[in-house]
Amino acid sequence: MTDHKHLKRRVRERMARTGESYTGALRHVLAARGTAAGGHPPSGHHDAALLHHLLPGHSEAMLAGLGGGIGFMYAVFEYRGHHPTVTIVAQAHPEPMIPTALARAGIAHEVRQTGSPRVAERALRETLEAGRTAICRVSRFALPWRPGLPFPDPLEVAVVGLDGGDALVRDARAEPERLPLSEFMAAWSALRKARHHLVSVTGPAGADPAEAVRKAIAATAAGMTGPVLGNAFDVNFGLSGMNRFAGQLGDAGGRTGWARRFAHPEAFFGAMTRLHECLETEYTAPGATRPLYAAFLDEAGALLGGTACARAAGLYREAGELWSRIAARAAEPFPRYRELAEERAELLLTEGAGAAARLREIAATGAYGGPLGEDERRDLLAELAGLAARAVRVEEEAVAALRAV
Repeated sequence: MTDHKHLKRRVRERMARTGESYTGALRHVLAARGTAAGGHPPSGHHDAALLHHLLPGHSEAMLAGLGGGIGFMYAVFEYRGHHPTVTIVAQAHPEPMIPTALARAGIAHEVRQTGSPRVAERALRETLEAGRTAICRVSRFALPWRPGLPFPDPLEVAVVGLDGGDALVRDARAEPERLPLSEFMAAWSALRKARHHLVSVTGPAGADPAEAVRKAIAATAAGMTGPVLGNAFDVNFGLSGMNRFAGQLGDAGGRTGWARRFAHPEAFFGAMTRLHECLETEYTAPGATRPLYAAFLDEAGALLGGTACARAAGLYREAGELWSRIAARAAEPFPRYRELAEERAELLLTEGAGAAARLREIAATGAYGGPLGEDERRDLLAELAGLAARAVRVEEEAVAALRAV
């Protein structure tokens, strides 16, 4: 307990100095301490960090950028008998980052998938026996240290070995978690559309680095401005999705405005805390992945020359600061939620499977601390809408800069 209090104090001191989110500052503090989580470079992007362990010659920023970097998908889902649910995906979407990054870098790799658990286990063993790490797409909430919602949600993890009846699984920590193979197979089998998906690196990079980053930047700009899926849902992607989000956030009376959609106090709490998660920790890196993408553009600029990358990088850093301000302000009225979210981040990065019981307790604990008044909700939404509108303007300039690369 004393160690956790000391860690929390160090994190808050760094937050005061740098303006980083709690999770971002936590990763830096752990890296500086050289703890188990310190093996993770502090970007906070799950897939880029995972791939960096396999390819240490490439930075997390470079791998994230080659994998598509940033995106924006905004949607509100409504189900009968439940409050509406907000989802924002601030990284490239829907193409998975790891295979995209490997292909764009010209890194030889193998992708295997089967509907048969028996065949899948054999492929896993063959990959490991060949001396390769297996990147497997599993159901996030089926992992004991990641309890959550009762439905499959894809997450990439790296299986680095088998020891007796256990799989050694690398997830949030640099140290692998030990998981009974039967439990790993259950998590690996739970995704209907991506059952037993396995990627392994089989050779070095072969693409020209400058050409690879140029193609990656062009793809990111296209995803932010043009059709992504080729159907009506495309209005929710890229700059269009951002404008839709900002407009609905500030709409005080319309049917799709957040003031009406999330008028119930518990629905409002869910929307605000979900907004915080989606911009800082879930399907993203802190600051809606924008600071990490700016670091990629810094590296890209060194390869390509010119000033367009530097201009875009500066704009994306500015946008990242705005998205982090939105996330922090959305969570500010709910101190119990913030307390539990911070504890969960600390345990996931420092103890992992060893803290599975406490992580289950946190997942089952209601963080709702009481309603905000109608006037308080209205004022908060107006403030967030103003910040979102500013972020959209910066992002529009940033995409224009990307197109000039």
